[in-house]
Amino acid sequence: MGGTFALLLLSACAVGPDFKAPLAPAAAGYTPEAHPAATASVSVAGGDSQKFEPGRDIPGEWWKVFHSKDMNGLIDQALQANPSLQAAQAALWQAKENLYAQRGKLFPTLSANGSATREQFAPAEFGEGGSPFIFNLFEATVNVSYAPDVWGGQRRQVEAEAALAEYQRFELEATYLTLTSNVVTAAVAEASLRGQIAATLDIIKVESDQLDVVRQQFNVGAATKTDVLTQESEVATTQATLPPLQKQLEQQRHVLLALIGRFPNAALNDHFTLASLRLPAALPLSLPSQLVEQRPDVRAAQAQLHQASAQIGVAIAARLPQFTLTGEYGAAGSTVANLFSPSTIVWTAAASGTQTLFDGFTLLHQERAAKAAYDEAEAQYRNTVLGAFQNVADALRALQLDAATLKAQAAALRAASATLDLARGQYRLGAIAYVTLLNSQRTYAQARLALVQAQAARFADTAALFQALGGGWWNRIDVETNPLSPEDRGVTTTTDLVAGARGVAVEPKQ
Repeated sequence: MGGTFALLLLSACAVGPDFKAPLAPAAAGYTPEAHPAATASVSVAGGDSQKFEPGRDIPGEWWKVFHSKDMNGLIDQALQANPSLQAAQAALWQAKENLYAQRGKLFPTLSANGSATREQFAPAEFGEGGSPFIFNLFEATVNVSYAPDVWGGQRRQVEAEAALAEYQRFELEATYLTLTSNVVTAAVAEASLRGQIAATLDIIKVESDQLDVVRQQFNVGAATKTDVLTQESEVATTQATLPPLQKQLEQQRHVLLALIGRFPNAALNDHFTLASLRLPAALPLSLPSQLVEQRPDVRAAQAQLHQASAQIGVAIAARLPQFTLTGEYGAAGSTVANLFSPSTIVWTAAASGTQTLFDGFTLLHQERAAKAAYDEAEAQYRNTVLGAFQNVADALRALQLDAATLKAQAAALRAASATLDLARGQYRLGAIAYVTLLNSQRTYAQARLALVQAQAARFADTAALFQALGGGWWNRIDVETNPLSPEDRGVTTTTDLVAGARGVAVEPKQ
C-alpha cells in the first residue's frame, strides 16, 4: 500500500504551466505588397539580375554561393580559431553539465560512512564507582536520503536547465552565423575599398593628364594662371582622398585577421576584389511561417521563454509541503572482527515533512516574480520575432533598390565619361571655358566611386539576406550532430529542432 502511494506521488503532474511553443506569426509576407520576382540588371560586375525563389531551402555553407576560394578558406580558419565561437561552445557544454547535475537531484543520495573510535570511559560520570576503562568502537554504515519530487519542483528545475542548455545551443548557432556573416561582410568591404582605391588612382591619372593640358594651354595663352592653379588643387585634393581609403583597407584587413583568431602583425595572403566574387543568380526566400524556426535568435528567445515558464513551477512547488526520506543501515562493534555479526547490526528509517507557515510572504513574492519574468521573456520573444521580420524586409528592400541604384550609377558613369571626353576635346580647341571642364571632371570622379560602392552593396545585400533568413544552420554537415538529444532537454522536452539540425559544439579537451 505504501509503495503504491509513493508511486502515485512520483508520477503526479508537476505544478505550474506546461510550456507550449508560441505559434508562428500569421503574417503572409515581409512587405505590404508582393515583392518583385527578380531584381534589375546591368552589364557591369555585380550587376546580374537575382530572382527570388520562395520556399527554397538555404544551404548550410551559404557563403559558397559567392564562389570565392579565398573567402571559403578564411571562414574555415575562423570556425577553427575564433575565440567568440570557442567561448560559445564552452558555454553550451557548461549548460549541458549543469543540466546533468540538476537531473541527478531526482535520484536518492547514497553515501557510505566508516569510523573508528578509541575512548576512555569513567563510571564516575554516571555516579558509579570503579576504575576507568578503555574501549574501542568501530562503525560502518550506508546512508540513503531522498526527497520525493511530489509537486514536480525538481522536474521543473530540470526543465529550466534543459531550456537554458537549448538557449546556449542556439546562442552558439547565432555566434556561428554572425561570425560567418562578418567574414563575408569584411571580405566585401575589402573588395569595395580596393575598387575605390583603384578608381581613385585612375581619377588622379585623368586629372594629372588634364593638368598637363591646362599648362600647355597656359603656355600658349589660351588659359589663365588661375586655371592652372585650380587644376593643381583638384589633383592634390583627389590625392588626399587616397590615404584615408588605404587606412580603411588596412583596418579591414585587421578585422579579418581578428575574425580568424590571428594578431594584426600576421600575414594575410588573401586579397579580395569585386571581380573575384560572383553574385548568385537565385536567392532563397523562406516562408514567413518558417522564419521563427530558422532564426537562431528567435529560437534562443523561445528557450528563454521556456525557462521562465518552468521557473514558475519551481516557485509554486516551493510553497507546498516538502518531504524527505532517510535511512541508515550498518554495524557497530568493539572489534573489526565482529563488526558484521548479526548482533552488531544497526539501522534507522525516518520520514519528515515541512511546510512553511510564515516567511514574510517571501515565497509568494518569488512566485509572482517568476510570473513577471515569464511576461518579460514573452515580450522579449515577440520583440525578437518582430526584429527578425524587419531584418528580412530590410534585406529584400536593399536587394531591390540597390540593384536599381547600380543600374542608375552605371548609366550615370557612362554619361559622365562621355561628357568628360567631349569636354576635354572642346577645351583643347578653346570651345569651352575651364570651369565647364572642371565640372565634368568632378562629375566623373563622383560617378566612378559611386559605381564601385553600388557594386559592393549588391554583394553585402546578398549576405544580409542569408543572415536574416537564419543561415541554413540546420543543413550543415561540417560539424557533429545536434549535441542536445531529446533526453538532454529534460523531463518536459522543449520543442523539436528543425529536422536534420546540426550543432557546432565539440567535446572540451580534458
